Amino acid sequence: MKSLLIKDTTVDERMDIVKEALKGFGDGECEGIDMDDMYDDYIFGRKELAEIHMEFSQRYGESVKVDKGDKASGCMMR
Repeated sequence: MKSLLIKDTTVDERMDIVKEALKGFGDGECEGIDMDDMYDDYIFGRKELAEIHMEFSQRYGESVKVDKGDKASGCMMR
């Protein structure tokens, strides 16, 4: 697997990485969290994915639950 680090990817590659990762989230919004905007710092080279994920976990880790069932809802987190 190719590195996902900012130094090893272009802006276009990072956009594709995020787009592919968010395919299962329907409209890109989940419990008031705009998933597209959440990854802007990664796409534009300001923060690595690990930093964004860590910040997300610290902020929403207790309140967002993963829905392993209904994929039709567009939001996999509940």
